[in-house]
Amino acid sequence: MHITVIGAGPTGLYTAIALARRGREVTVVDRDPGPNGDGSWNRRGVMQFHHPHGFRQQVGEALLAEMPEVWDDLITAGAQPTTLPDQPERVVGLRCRRLIFERVLRSAAEAQPGVTLRTGHVEDVCYERGRTVGVRVDGHQVDADLVIDASGRAGQSTRTFRGPAEGGDCGIAYVSRQYQLLPGAQNGPMNAPIGMVTIYPGYQAIVFIHDNRTFSTLIARASTDRQMAGLRFQEVFEAASRAIPSLAAWTEPDRSRPISPVLPGGRLHNTYQAQLDDTGQVALNGLMFVGDAVCTTNPSVGRGVATSLMQAQRLVRLLDDHRRDFTSCSLEFEHWCAENIKPWFSDHVYWDAELIRRWSGHDVDVTRPLPSDLIMAATMVDPEMLKVVGPYMAMLALPASLAAVEPRAREIYASGWRPPVPEGPTRDELAELVAAVVSPHSG
Repeated sequence: MHITVIGAGPTGLYTAIALARRGREVTVVDRDPGPNGDGSWNRRGVMQFHHPHGFRQQVGEALLAEMPEVWDDLITAGAQPTTLPDQPERVVGLRCRRLIFERVLRSAAEAQPGVTLRTGHVEDVCYERGRTVGVRVDGHQVDADLVIDASGRAGQSTRTFRGPAEGGDCGIAYVSRQYQLLPGAQNGPMNAPIGMVTIYPGYQAIVFIHDNRTFSTLIARASTDRQMAGLRFQEVFEAASRAIPSLAAWTEPDRSRPISPVLPGGRLHNTYQAQLDDTGQVALNGLMFVGDAVCTTNPSVGRGVATSLMQAQRLVRLLDDHRRDFTSCSLEFEHWCAENIKPWFSDHVYWDAELIRRWSGHDVDVTRPLPSDLIMAATMVDPEMLKVVGPYMAMLALPASLAAVEPRAREIYASGWRPPVPEGPTRDELAELVAAVVSPHSG
């Protein structure tokens, strides 16, 4: 069986390697030719490539299940397994830049017998009598019995074979920058496995720890908050980083140095798109979708690569079971995604909408269902709730599991308690700082 995978990101490469190890011949097509000889990589068409990433334990589990040597190669390349302070033997994630993660995974794909990486643009899918026969790459047909679209949310070549996506812009935009710790310098303050998360009324500041003593800082805001748009300028971002204590502690000149420019991020999206067409049917026998082509979520809590590799792992195993019955495989995969992936999309849609509502000045509304972030915050008052909330936070239990403690969280907020506001500038103070730094250069 010959399979063509559209897209050589983490999902496409993982899927290709796993399928090749089951005896399939796999061609992976991507417009990007791969990293340069010196290891640098701009990663054409992938805006988020140099922005911060958090790799959850589901990513490690997927790698260890299908290609454990890739996990070992990532550690050799400097990636750090993430553990919990009270459970140092339990790995809950991986601290690593997307650059390092993809570079190691791509090297594994290049070395894998049965995998061919091809640089080119997939224009459309070729089919005969309702069945896939390949793809057209730069005007030439590449034959395939099965086509797997792992090209991401914005992929165009297969768009006509599916119904419309649910969701859209989540209302949040962000700016980030990469740094490296100086020789002998220690990490700054941490309050989460990924690094440091600080939530203010009106914006967020996050530090993501990566590989080889590198880290990223990020400031997220409402995408409609034009007063904060100036954060994309280096002097403004530096001034904001000095003003926000959690960022200042990490970026002070005697601790670290920047290794990238300030990187504006595009608007963030929560989207979900089924395997089916707008009539609820499999439109083309032998065409399947996986990864961001199915689901994208606001990356602030690092679910993207996790949900993508969870899908890829499941799809590969279903193909083992269904063999060449691709239509039944698509239908079973669609059912699995609806039960195990879509809930994370729905969770973020409501979470982000309620966060933007509070950022615009509204109080917690205890007459409405509480979003997940507020339920998590309520564990500061009642730590017993962590028995339920903890598995959700680790993506070991679906969002619906929080219903068991949502009434207790509602009681906490109804009593008048609100999450404490951390030390640092308010949203208005930060906006004034942005305006003050931008003004001398605006004329």
